[in-house]
Amino acid sequence: MTLGVDSSPNDVREAFEEWLMRFAHGLAAADTAAVLDLVDRDCWWRDLLALSGDLETFHGPERIAGLLDAHLVNAAISDVALVTEFGPRFVPEDGGPGTVEGFFTFETPRSWCRGVARIRHEDGAWRAWTVMTGMEDLKGHERALGPRRPTGPRHEVGATTQRNWRDQREASLAYADRDPDVVILGAGQGGLALAANLRLMGVDALVLEKSERVGDGWRKRYHSLVLHDPVWADHLPYLPFPQSWPIYSAKDKIADWFEFYAQAMELNVWCAAEMTQATYDEDAHRWTLTVHTPGGERTLSPRDVVLATGAAGEPNVPDFPGRDLFQGTVYHSSRHGSGGDWSGRKAIVVGACNSGHDIAQDLHEAGAQVTLVQRSSTHIISQENGIPAIFGANFTESGPPTEYSDLLASAYPWPLVLEGAKQGVKDTAEKDAALLASLEAVGFRLNDGPDGTGLMGFALAKGGGYYIDVGASGLIANGSIALAQGSGLAEFTDSGIRLADGRELEADLVVLATGYSNMRETARRLFGDQVADRLPLVLGIGEDGEIGGLYRRTGHPGFWYMGGPLAWVRVYSKHLALQIAADQAGISLT
Repeated sequence: MTLGVDSSPNDVREAFEEWLMRFAHGLAAADTAAVLDLVDRDCWWRDLLALSGDLETFHGPERIAGLLDAHLVNAAISDVALVTEFGPRFVPEDGGPGTVEGFFTFETPRSWCRGVARIRHEDGAWRAWTVMTGMEDLKGHERALGPRRPTGPRHEVGATTQRNWRDQREASLAYADRDPDVVILGAGQGGLALAANLRLMGVDALVLEKSERVGDGWRKRYHSLVLHDPVWADHLPYLPFPQSWPIYSAKDKIADWFEFYAQAMELNVWCAAEMTQATYDEDAHRWTLTVHTPGGERTLSPRDVVLATGAAGEPNVPDFPGRDLFQGTVYHSSRHGSGGDWSGRKAIVVGACNSGHDIAQDLHEAGAQVTLVQRSSTHIISQENGIPAIFGANFTESGPPTEYSDLLASAYPWPLVLEGAKQGVKDTAEKDAALLASLEAVGFRLNDGPDGTGLMGFALAKGGGYYIDVGASGLIANGSIALAQGSGLAEFTDSGIRLADGRELEADLVVLATGYSNMRETARRLFGDQVADRLPLVLGIGEDGEIGGLYRRTGHPGFWYMGGPLAWVRVYSKHLALQIAADQAGISLT
């Protein structure tokens, strides 16, 4: 039975249900050959802990057979069931027969799981083009959601009227008589999302935030900052934004929401708290952390530590010659506040990616005379045309519920995401042709991203290297913001900078929008070489098809990385929490 856009929902469901019935039989029987007969020759199978106990991607029958042979017997999959709350549904393809995508649940002896499959009609039969098998909950450590939610402090064993909810929260936060199971460094989106998942799994997590308030990581950034991601992709786990929330969030608004989130989710956060020393005991499998707090120095001994200070959180400040000679002000873009401080003065911004453009526009609109120094080519997309191409039809006002959009996104392995991004780059460039031509006319250098993958390729490789235009490109094109080429800044002078081609530019202010170092360098600064040398680099897609370093074991026991944009951390905070919770409970995931 072949299907098309006019097929009835019953026909679509029947096709997927028939495939799923055979798929379930093969899984339950641990019959690799039977399962392989139900996937096509170009199948991608992504396993998120359910079978392999890791985050892994397998492409093609040979590699999928390796996954199944190694783990299917031990996984002991049972009770595969079709999900009908959303889908199955037919999805047309340009130049192709279309796919049917559907959701299913299953269980293993240790976990409750969910899966996604996209099936195509091939050689007279339905076969899967992509499969995702993902762990949802550990048995015996299920998240306290819905029917598992707590009854409240008055109904707990040993409850007393002398100890109300606030008393319990204050005692929990003080850690006067216990150590946390996990210490998370950083109360940004990654740290908060992970802490929420761990708490719901019964793992005692403490978040250390060096700033005075939760959300200061956003609140203290430059005055004009607005998120580029749309609201539908940016919900934090378990607490979506109100339906009145703007599509693109102002940085102070998102900062206040983070503060509210930490309170509503009852997360333990110490603000103005900075870890000053860390050692790891290989025999005891525990860390000893020295923490400076407003109330004095504390010593904590958690089993696990998570670095959640941002996937690109360590400012990269090149040591340009002559900086000590410069009579003006120079700072990294992470320290930029308001452009209004520089009205009527000369400002140079070195670097032409998101922060560089945003800060240049901010300074210009505040009345400064601004020059943008472009050191290398930049990938440019407009917000109007580029954002829909990146987020597709799922993360939109009319898209699926967030939990299903997340599952669909998880079921698209990163190599496929990058391959699909190439066409999106071409389509967006056609729509943005006038904008791009106006930039090239003034000498601005453009690129299509790594191997033509655009913003997504840059984001996965290094977390930057692009600009989503919200006005600065037009200002550069019409000359309101001057553009300087010449291979970038060579050295400072007493009155400004000298470019590599010898030209000199005068300035009262130089902003170094020179990006950020790898997260491993943050680990090196905080934990020392002995720890950092055992850790992988963060970001980049490895041979296993997964993001390097993030959301999985790092090579150092009890040390984890957490980071990424809101859309990533909402999904993968759960998977990281599941691994930590399993370790804490002594449960092997393989």
